[in-house]
Amino acid sequence: MKGLFVSFEGGDGAGKSSILREIGKELREQGYSVLETREPGGIRIAEKIREVILDPSHTEMDGRTEALLYAAARRQHLVEKVIPALNEGKVVLCDRFVDSSLAYQGVARDLGLEEVLKINEFAIDDHMPDVTLLFDIKPERGLERIAANQGREKNRLDLEHIDFHEKVYDAYQRLAEQNKERIKVIDADQEFESVKRDASHVLSGYLSS
Repeated sequence: MKGLFVSFEGGDGAGKSSILREIGKELREQGYSVLETREPGGIRIAEKIREVILDPSHTEMDGRTEALLYAAARRQHLVEKVIPALNEGKVVLCDRFVDSSLAYQGVARDLGLEEVLKINEFAIDDHMPDVTLLFDIKPERGLERIAANQGREKNRLDLEHIDFHEKVYDAYQRLAEQNKERIKVIDADQEFESVKRDASHVLSGYLSS
């Protein structure tokens, strides 16, 4: 049985990581075999690359370098962890995937959507998610959540100006419009349980088909 590949996307502070963990717990209780993972990271090599990318002291990092590092981490993570899990019939819940690179590097870093897409097409070799949950929240609200969450890991992208996060938000809106079959938008500016309910409802349709 082929597994189900689900990516969780959204701007900083959207709450997707917390929802992912809850969805994973819920699916296991229903009897599904679930793999929870993240990008960049999820495996030893990709976690090392994550440290380089997100280190707040690496302010001199060039945009293209950043995009290439994300793609490199994605490739290793995909072949080492994601594809084997899908081949075993697991439900793979991945915190970020290609859409993040398109939004953050392609648009917010002004590298160009097509250019960043080409890099990632080489990296993923047609292995796109079956469904992407886009947690939609205005940048100002997301950054308010980050500021209020003292326990959250602060990284280099959190230091970006509001204009950067607004570009990311606009990019996600554009990607959702262009990929309606794959990307399902979830209103993330609700109570946690309501967001989880909406995400679970979307996934239930894919799990039952």
